[in-house]
Amino acid sequence: MKLFCLPFAGGSKRAYSNWSKYVNRSLDIEAIEIKGRGERLGQGFYQDMTEAVDDIYSLIKDKVNEDPYALYGHSMGTLLAYELYYKIIAEGQQKPQHIFFSGRQSPIVKDNMYVRSSMSDDEFIAKIIALGGIPEEISQTKELMRFYLPIFKNDIRIMENYEFRERMEKLNCKITVLNGIEDKIDVIQEIAWGDLCEQKSKSYYFSGSHFFINDHVEKIINIIEGELLPE
Repeated sequence: MKLFCLPFAGGSKRAYSNWSKYVNRSLDIEAIEIKGRGERLGQGFYQDMTEAVDDIYSLIKDKVNEDPYALYGHSMGTLLAYELYYKIIAEGQQKPQHIFFSGRQSPIVKDNMYVRSSMSDDEFIAKIIALGGIPEEISQTKELMRFYLPIFKNDIRIMENYEFRERMEKLNCKITVLNGIEDKIDVIQEIAWGDLCEQKSKSYYFSGSHFFINDHVEKIINIIEGELLPE
């Protein structure tokens, strides 16, 4: 079973670099590198969510029919995973068996952005650092934060401009929702994920805020393995 992992705003595939060491069974973790960061630094930025999803699809289209697979997205990655599902279906490819939506409200929920691309650079940086998840060697260095600022702002911009489009067909695979107890997501907003899914969804809560995933990798992998690789 392959698990494609999609990044959060400002993040790269490096965010999932240590996940494989917690895997106990036959689970192949493949983190996706999107434009403008990591191995694809200098390739420019996406104009909108559609362009991002089309690019991600181009990276995995030759793999999704090989074996069963699932998607995992955190924060911005949840929107990417949601829209990627419909791109895959539209292209007539094998649908994912499971999608893990982590650290974000359902796409149905509007006006849920903690940061805005229109903020001044100083305010924007302060908000991003307060969310956590940024390596200390970056957050404590003004030059590095300024370097990564365009990446963060563009990711936030494409999320701000994202418009939820209701489909005739709901997600026809299992979904699991994961959130931090101290994150800015309430129960009503989280339940809306279930409104998008044909099958019953499961929810898990972890101590911590938006970047709870950094502190609970082993528990998250155990949940993923339990869903994808049942005994």
